[in-house]
Amino acid sequence: MSGGEPRPAASRRVAFAGPRVVLARLRHDLAHADALVALSAIGVVAGLVVGVVIVAFRLVTEQTLVVAGLMDDAENFEALPWEWRLALPVGGGLLLGLMFRLAPIGARQVGPGHVMAQLASHAGRMPWRNAVMQFVGGAVSIVCGHSVGREGPVIHVGAASASLLGQWLRLPNNSIRTLVACGVAGAIAASFNTPIAGVVFAMEVVMLEYTLVGFAPVILAAVSATALSWLVYGADPAFTVPEMRQPSLLELPWIVLLGLVVGALAAAYVAGTRQLDRRSREFPLWLRTTLAGACTGLCALGVPQVMGLGYDTVQLALLGEIALSALVAIALLKLAATVACGGLGLPGGLIGPMVVMGAAAGGAIGIVGGSLVPGSAAASGFYAMLGVAAMMGASLQAPLAALMAILELTGSARVLLPGMAAVIPALLVARSVFGQDPIFVAILRGRGIDYRFDPVAALLDRTGVAAAMNRRFAIVDRAASPAQWEQALATAPDWLLVADGDAIGAVLQSPAAAHDGRSRDRAEARSAVDSGETAGLAEAAQRESRPFATVSPHATLGETLRRLDAAGARLALVCSGETARVGEVFGVVERRDIDANVGYRV
Repeated sequence: MSGGEPRPAASRRVAFAGPRVVLARLRHDLAHADALVALSAIGVVAGLVVGVVIVAFRLVTEQTLVVAGLMDDAENFEALPWEWRLALPVGGGLLLGLMFRLAPIGARQVGPGHVMAQLASHAGRMPWRNAVMQFVGGAVSIVCGHSVGREGPVIHVGAASASLLGQWLRLPNNSIRTLVACGVAGAIAASFNTPIAGVVFAMEVVMLEYTLVGFAPVILAAVSATALSWLVYGADPAFTVPEMRQPSLLELPWIVLLGLVVGALAAAYVAGTRQLDRRSREFPLWLRTTLAGACTGLCALGVPQVMGLGYDTVQLALLGEIALSALVAIALLKLAATVACGGLGLPGGLIGPMVVMGAAAGGAIGIVGGSLVPGSAAASGFYAMLGVAAMMGASLQAPLAALMAILELTGSARVLLPGMAAVIPALLVARSVFGQDPIFVAILRGRGIDYRFDPVAALLDRTGVAAAMNRRFAIVDRAASPAQWEQALATAPDWLLVADGDAIGAVLQSPAAAHDGRSRDRAEARSAVDSGETAGLAEAAQRESRPFATVSPHATLGETLRRLDAAGARLALVCSGETARVGEVFGVVERRDIDANVGYRV
C-alpha cells in the first residue's frame, strides 16, 4: 500500500474535474506561503461575505430604536427624557448579563481580544457560537446606548465570518490566518467606509506584520466589502469637515502639547480598562454588565452625549459648535463610562469611544489655543481631528492606522502632517512615560495571554504543513511476508510505515533513502530489493522505529513544530485523525523539512 505522488492522469483532468478536485488543489496551493493568486481570490470572496454580514449588523443597530418609535435618529440619545437615559443602559446591561450567563462558558469570549487570542493559540479558527453572541450582544449594547463603539463587534463578526468560510472549505490553517485579516479589514472598511484604514488596522493592530502575500488578499477583501457598503450607504465619508485654515508652523508646539495631553488621556483609558477588567473578573457576570449600564446611565444624566456611538457629537466638534466646558465634560465622562463598559465586560467596541474622547479633548485644546492668540490659530474643529488621530494612535499604539482612519473618516488630507506631530508625542507619553501596552494587548496580558510578534513564528504560520510534507511513503503490515516488503520497497518510498492492524505503530527510513535521507530513483530501490535488504526489516521495525507525532493536514509549520517539541520527536505523520491509522496518513514531515522551509523564506 503506497502513499506516493498524485497520479498524472488526475492532473490532466483538472479542467473537467468536479468541485472536490478543484477544492483539493486549492487547499494544496494555499498551503504554500507564496500562494498569492489563490489567496487573492479567496480574499475577494471573504470580503463579499463579510460585507453582507456587516451591512446587516449596521441595519440592526441603526434601525431598531427608530422602528420602535423611541427616536427619529439612532444617534439622538440626547432627545430622550432622563428616565430613558438611565433605564435603557441599565436594563440593557442586565439583559446582556443574563444572556451571556445562559450561554456556554466557551461562547462568552467576544471582541477583538478574542480574535487575537484565537490567532495566538488556534491559528485563527473562530467558533461560530462566539460570533453569534458577539452579533447579538454587540447590537443590544449599541441599541441600549452603552458607551461603546461598533468596531469591536464588527471586527469579531467579520473575522469570524471569514474564518468560518475557510473552515467550511476546509482550507489549511495558514490561509485561515490570512482570512481572519481579510475579515478584520473588510469589517472596518464596510462599517466606516475606510478601506485603507481597514487594511492598515488589520496588519498593524491584529496581525502585527506586513507582508506582500498578506497585503494583496486583505486589500481585495477591503475593496469588495466596501463596494457592498457603498451600495447601501453611499461613498460619502463618515464626517463632514468644513474648509479650515491649515495651522502655521508657530502652532506646532501647541499641537505637540495636544499630543502630550491626549497621550495622558489614552494612558488613563488603557490602564483603567485593564485594571477594571482584572479586578472585576470574580464578580457575577450579570452584576458586572448591570453596573456598566448604571455607570453609563448616571454619566448620561449630566452629559447625554456619552451614550451610544457619539458620532453626532464628533461631527459637532469638527464644526466647532460645542462649547469648551461641554467638550471637557464629554471627554472626562466619556472616559469614565467607557472604562466601565470595557472593563466590566460589555460586548461593545473600544475604538469608537476613542474617536469621541479624542475629538472632545482636541476641540477643547483648540478653543484654549484660539483664546490665547485670537484670529491666528486654526479652528477648534481642526484640533478636534488631531485629537482623534492622537487618541487612536496612543491607545492602539498604531500611528499609521490612526492617521489613515482620520484621513478617510474626514476626507481631508490636511490633517496628515500636523497629525503626525500630534500622534507621536501621544504615543510616546502612553508607552514610554506611563508604560502602557496597546489596549487589546493590555487586556489579553491581564488575562494571562502574551500576544506579541515573533517573525520566525509568523513565517512558519504562513506556510501549511502540506507544502513541506513528503508523500513518498509506503505502509506495510508488521506481519507482512518478505514478498510484501519487497513489493512496498519497489515503489521507491522514502519512508516505511509499519502497521499493527489499522494503526501505524512504527516509522522506518527506507533502505532506498538511508544514504542521505532522501529518495533515490527506482533502480536503486530495485537493487535494494534484489540484494535482500528486506530480510531484517520486520525486526528493524521493532528496534529502530523513530518516535513520531501526528498533525492535521490543515496545520501550519508553526503548529507542527510545536507538536514535535511537545512529543520530543523529529518527525510527524500528517493524518486526518488524532492517531495515525491506515488510510488516514497524507505524508511525513521532518524537522529539517521545516528548517529548510524557513531558511528558504528567510
